[in-house]
Amino acid sequence: MCGRFFIAQAPEIFRSFYGYAEMPNFPPRYNVAPTQPVPVVLAERGQRQFRLVRWGLWPSWVKDPKDFPLVINARAETLREKPTFRGALRHRRCVFLADGFYEWRREGKGRGATKTPFMIRRADGKPMALAGLWENWLGADGSEVDTAAIVTTDANGTMAAVHDRMPAILAPDQIEPWLDTRGVEPDAAVGLCRPCPDEWLTLDPVSPRVNDARTDAPDLIEPLAAPRPGPPMTAVPAATAPRSSDEDAQGALF
Repeated sequence: MCGRFFIAQAPEIFRSFYGYAEMPNFPPRYNVAPTQPVPVVLAERGQRQFRLVRWGLWPSWVKDPKDFPLVINARAETLREKPTFRGALRHRRCVFLADGFYEWRREGKGRGATKTPFMIRRADGKPMALAGLWENWLGADGSEVDTAAIVTTDANGTMAAVHDRMPAILAPDQIEPWLDTRGVEPDAAVGLCRPCPDEWLTLDPVSPRVNDARTDAPDLIEPLAAPRPGPPMTAVPAATAPRSSDEDAQGALF
């Protein structure tokens, strides 16, 4: 699962890395949470574009989002089967702009169980290209919202110490075929969503302050000398809390 990530490098670095024409000036964010606006890159008419979308995918056929689960992740293994993702897999693939993500290791059982936060980022310091799917949702009142979810896959050896799932992290030469919905068929696109090599990633314990989605500060991505369990996860306040879906038990912590 991927339920939090961070965007720490300057906008110019992402623009150079992904090659979109827009020149967005967005601030660093150290604790991006579901339902918040997030930056993605997509391709339309052969050109890469920067876009802000809601993290939490609403398929176009959803009538009332309040009655739809919070879909922040999409399992690579079932993208071709689930109606929620089939259309986006064929026509609307994207890449989330990120420098890394957080994952929590569960320790103990029952009421005494704790969740220890870890930060995962690229060892080479480059942007982390997280495969995603996006949808354009149109409301009956004429409202229009772009939404997206992160594709997940099995954990690699590094991530297995913390969790059994991880985001599908694309290599630089996989970004183009993933975004090319005209030239690359869904089966081939799904084949790109595999656990990345262990040596790509570093894994470090971080402050339990990251558990609170309202906390957004540079020190959240400073590694700790040793992991410390934190308090329960805190969600971003919302007027109506959506039901979680069964994709990776997603939404259960938010």
